[in-house]
Amino acid sequence: MARFCSLFSSSSGNSTFVGSSKTGILIDAGVSAKRIRQALLSREIEPGSIAAIFVTHEHADHINGIRVLASSFNIPVYATPGTLSELEEAGILNGKFPVFELSENGDTVGDLHVTSFRTPHDSMESCGYRIELPDGRKVAVATDVGCITNEVLCGIIGCDLVMLESNHDIGMLQNGHYPYYLKRRILSDRGHLSNENCASVARDLVERGTARLFLGHLSTENNLPQLAFQTSLCAIDEIGAKNGSDYILTVNPKENTEDIVRF
Repeated sequence: MARFCSLFSSSSGNSTFVGSSKTGILIDAGVSAKRIRQALLSREIEPGSIAAIFVTHEHADHINGIRVLASSFNIPVYATPGTLSELEEAGILNGKFPVFELSENGDTVGDLHVTSFRTPHDSMESCGYRIELPDGRKVAVATDVGCITNEVLCGIIGCDLVMLESNHDIGMLQNGHYPYYLKRRILSDRGHLSNENCASVARDLVERGTARLFLGHLSTENNLPQLAFQTSLCAIDEIGAKNGSDYILTVNPKENTEDIVRF
């Protein structure tokens, strides 16, 4: 059995739970430890049972809760060398929990095998994650992705469930109130993935067998959940796949109140 739940997903904070029936991990911990504990307990998951936190990159909305959460429950933290150096400089790594550099061949935590893939983003050394469960099912998390490189595509193609960034609508962003430099940053190949680019990848994923798609890291200012949903839905419709029967498309809310998805 595979378990998945996007606990928090936005520029305000991100944390995703992935697990088997025996082992659970977090991808990022970008809100307070208190809120993450509450989110886990509301789903009958003991925070102390979390086997590891895998960090995508050092931006605040992905690391804000790590120091307190990992220290409180002695949770190992995994990240790229570049990200760990940024966490060290920020005072996150306080010596009260184990810290590991990601292995080139992936890391086994409990009965999960986690491999990373590089993602283009304006951070030191960001990555996404592909998690293989003991029954062979695969889950991928790819957010904060400026563009889809071959490495990102290889990391997510063939997964049963994929959480993919659908950050902004290009028109809303271009006509919005953000300053020009910030618009350029978001639209760049090291920024964030638009609804349109996400939709193109979503179509390819479904065509290659992905059964569950979660759209994440939506901008509060430059996107709407229904707009992100419809953009990907229309693209997938082009290959004749039907939502609800051939695949399931879901938009992650900023703070999720739904139960864990089991599949």
